Amino acid sequence: MKRRKFLKTAGFGLAASTIAAPAIAQSPSNPEIKWRLAASWPKSLEALWGGVDMLAKRVAAATDGKFQITPSAAGEIVPALQVLDAVQNGTIELGHTASYYYVGKDPTFAFDTVLPFGLNARQQNAWMYHGGGIELMREFFASYGVRQIPAGNTGAQMAGWFRKEIKSVKDLNGLKFRMGGIAGQIMTKLGVVPQQIAAPDIYPSLEKGTIDAAEWVGPYDDERLGLQKVAKYYYYPGWAEGSAQLSLFVNQKQWDSLPANYKAVLEAVCGDVNVWMLAKYDAQNPAALKRLVANGAQLRAFNKDILNALYKASNELYDEIGAKNDKFKKIYDQWNAFRTEEFLWFRVAENSYDNFVFTAGAKK
Repeated sequence: MKRRKFLKTAGFGLAASTIAAPAIAQSPSNPEIKWRLAASWPKSLEALWGGVDMLAKRVAAATDGKFQITPSAAGEIVPALQVLDAVQNGTIELGHTASYYYVGKDPTFAFDTVLPFGLNARQQNAWMYHGGGIELMREFFASYGVRQIPAGNTGAQMAGWFRKEIKSVKDLNGLKFRMGGIAGQIMTKLGVVPQQIAAPDIYPSLEKGTIDAAEWVGPYDDERLGLQKVAKYYYYPGWAEGSAQLSLFVNQKQWDSLPANYKAVLEAVCGDVNVWMLAKYDAQNPAALKRLVANGAQLRAFNKDILNALYKASNELYDEIGAKNDKFKKIYDQWNAFRTEEFLWFRVAENSYDNFVFTAGAKK
């Protein structure tokens, strides 16, 4: 009787202690690992940097502190636009950035962030997680010795801040415009002189007149950068970025060395960051836009002539790149077919619903 009671009590105690401590931390195969992460963002941008900070803290919490990631803001370890190089050559183990910053190396990087007139945030997630996107991108990234994991999205962005009104395509000619990714190459066709400038340098470049216009993300981030103080015309829609996925870059050799459960934790946390960041922007942008307008920002819409010209130039560029870049063409053909199906579905369900409720709400 006493023996049965002892076994029952001892067994309960063992089970309780197992549940109380994280299971992943109790395995003797889990080593203590300390990695560094370089981000392309300043700490002043709460949504972007907040995603990086959240990633590091949750990985540590899920591994009982055994897997430590120390994040650094843009410029602290490497410049904002050199994160890929630093991860690739092993200077750091991790990077958090926008892949389209590196289209100068290969325009195929753009698919991992956004192509102009491409997918919105939900469609990007659908392509990545269930449409073959992540497999295609990881095949591409393998040639750079990098493992890519989706880890954030800004949602639809604005078209940018301009010192003067843009009333026609001719008004774009000669404009010096801060524009990220492949969109700069598209605008070149319309006479724009694109500039790729990191976030901390956008305000001083506008203030000094080094550039005439700039786009960053949207109201919440743009307000924090103070762009409304140096360029008052705020344009939409963000034709170049119906969404913008951010990714965690992992040095492939370091990834291969991780225990399987650490890999699972890292990928799961990146998924959490992806959801958290998009929700953060959707929650904060409305109030930020109202504040910007109240403080003098002039909200303007690009007219159809400008948008049609940009759309035509985009498709021309994709055909030109595909004709000479097999990697780009392989992904573009698959991506474009997926986009066509997504647009059809969203027109039937999402768009028809949105158009009705937005219009009905405006009439009240």
